[in-house]
Amino acid sequence: MKLVTYSRQGKEQLAFLIDNKLYNTNTANAALPSTMMELLKDWEAKVDIARGTEADIKSGKINIESIAFETATILAPVPNPTSCRDGYAFRQHVAAARRNRKVDMIAEFDQYPIFYFTNHNAIQGPGEIPCMPDHFQKLDFELEAAVVLCKKGRNIKAEEADQYIAGYMIMNDMSARTLQMEEMLLNLGPAKGKDFSTVIGPILVTPDELEAYKVPAKPNHVGNNYNLGMKCWVNGVLVSEGNVADMDWTFAEIVERCAYGADILPGDVIGSGTVGTGCFLELNGTGLLNDPNYKVQWLQPGDVVEMEIDGLGKLKNTIVAENTDWSILKIKKMPA
Repeated sequence: MKLVTYSRQGKEQLAFLIDNKLYNTNTANAALPSTMMELLKDWEAKVDIARGTEADIKSGKINIESIAFETATILAPVPNPTSCRDGYAFRQHVAAARRNRKVDMIAEFDQYPIFYFTNHNAIQGPGEIPCMPDHFQKLDFELEAAVVLCKKGRNIKAEEADQYIAGYMIMNDMSARTLQMEEMLLNLGPAKGKDFSTVIGPILVTPDELEAYKVPAKPNHVGNNYNLGMKCWVNGVLVSEGNVADMDWTFAEIVERCAYGADILPGDVIGSGTVGTGCFLELNGTGLLNDPNYKVQWLQPGDVVEMEIDGLGKLKNTIVAENTDWSILKIKKMPA
């Protein structure tokens, strides 16, 4: 299934995406909920009903009104997730970032998958990304994939973890690099450089839709893996290209670590971490390493960021400057 949340009369509405048209779930079948979170919380009881209803719409057995995807105000597939974690699964990105800083690759990367918590109240879908003045101090995109969970669990083994995944989405982990690097000097974070926007969407795609893309996990890893090309354009210029299959740590392995001694919940969102070449921080660093005269690039007001992952659609956002000159960087207390 391809599931979309859109704004209907100012409220969240869950819909099936079929042939570029949206069909409301609860209109199609009164046994289905009207929001994504309700469906996720009752996934095991409702998912087969949802699949059957989708099939009946496709066959014409159910004939209901639809609206064009392009005309709807699309929200994040899960507008209010229970939590949002982001992983660090692509070795290529980590190795390149460390090489660009002229430090060795960290051995611990290959020992266990890590993640951090980001602001689940700053989740958004397609559309404008409002940014404060300090965010424009090295404002960056990060091209990622993400999953949303559909079952409560605890102490889950990686071999079982894929059954806790409802579906896959595109993620843009927006980053204000100056704020991020400032706080990480104190060995804490990332936090303030990340908490203003995390973009997911525009579609939640269930795993059965991706069977044709399935490939083996990397050697000595377990869990589902998919050959899904990843691309990012800024103002129509292709700046990043990668593949979900390049994840060294699978989502199943990340879920295993998330669930160790802690509950995971329906509606939890987990990002993959940045694909290799998937942000300006890495691209600028590599460019300067090869050419001292390389012209660095960061996101600016008015920039349009488009991300596409095979099978998961295209996510489009516009960077917008808030109408203020307030800066927390300017109120830092400096040494006497």
